[in-house]
Amino acid sequence: MKNLQFDFTVDKAAKTVSIIREFNAELPLVWDAFTKQEILDQWWAPKPWTSETKTMDFKVGGRRFYAMVSPDGAQKSWQIQDYTSISPKTNFKFLSVFADENENPNLPGSNWDLNFSEQNGITKVSITIYNDSLERMEKMIEMGFKEGFTMTLNELETLLKAKS
Repeated sequence: MKNLQFDFTVDKAAKTVSIIREFNAELPLVWDAFTKQEILDQWWAPKPWTSETKTMDFKVGGRRFYAMVSPDGAQKSWQIQDYTSISPKTNFKFLSVFADENENPNLPGSNWDLNFSEQNGITKVSITIYNDSLERMEKMIEMGFKEGFTMTLNELETLLKAKS
């Protein structure tokens, strides 16, 4: 079996984080995993934390409002994803911001650009995260974003294996 690509690059000068991850799954399944609430909540958090979506409307101008929930349920870290662009099965973009439980955003945020492509049953997801401020990006990195998001993508890989 081919080694699946996984790259994680931080470019402080450009205030971007780039992630490329391949999955041994067909594109429609991977797309659904990123765009359907009932699947997102199964993997969009580093274990033992879980993802809990309060509302999600996957359309341009729509929003996902969700929390990362601690194992005991005592801590909830709320986030908003405002969808700014969607090209079905190839690309979508959103503004991601931390928020409180009442959906009040804590700016600045980061702009996520996700691209999807498939070759021979391997789906590649290329994610570019542009941060409005270097301080926010550095805070994100210090909070363990690379480790946490790597664990999260591993959760997706496990889920995709179970579904294929």
